[in-house]
Amino acid sequence: MAIEAPFSKFRKTNLVIYIVACLGFGGWLAYDGYFNTKFIEKHTTDSGAPNGTLIFNRKAPFVLGAAAVLFGGYLAMVSKRKLVADDRQLVFGPNESIAYDSIEAIDKTYFAGRGYFDITYTTAGGRTTRRISNRAYDNLAPILDHLVARLAPQTESSSDKDA
Repeated sequence: MAIEAPFSKFRKTNLVIYIVACLGFGGWLAYDGYFNTKFIEKHTTDSGAPNGTLIFNRKAPFVLGAAAVLFGGYLAMVSKRKLVADDRQLVFGPNESIAYDSIEAIDKTYFAGRGYFDITYTTAGGRTTRRISNRAYDNLAPILDHLVARLAPQTESSSDKDA
């Protein structure tokens, strides 16, 4: 049984906010730089050359538009990303996974309060610690419960304890 934690709605929403802010601010600057005659007159020198403010208002919308496109591209790339805990490993993506056998410790001290837990595992290069946060993935509580249950040492049966 695999448990999935999709890419965080928090990050998706923030990327949409960044896109809207870039487009809104870029539109405002483009309006002032190209269409608002009072603004253009105010920021044009006597010789007819634009001053720094008018030049900024004419060039910045293109940069902000490009930034909005980049944020949109990043949103499209990561919106389908997810963390999967299956029977053998914790899968972050097609090229990255952590086998349960290599996990040494799970530090869930700050999970309830701050929303993250740390996994310490062994790699070819030595010990590595990876922080998994609820700002990166939703539905982390079932993943953490699955990891803890999967990695908990097998206890003796209750009949052995009574003897």
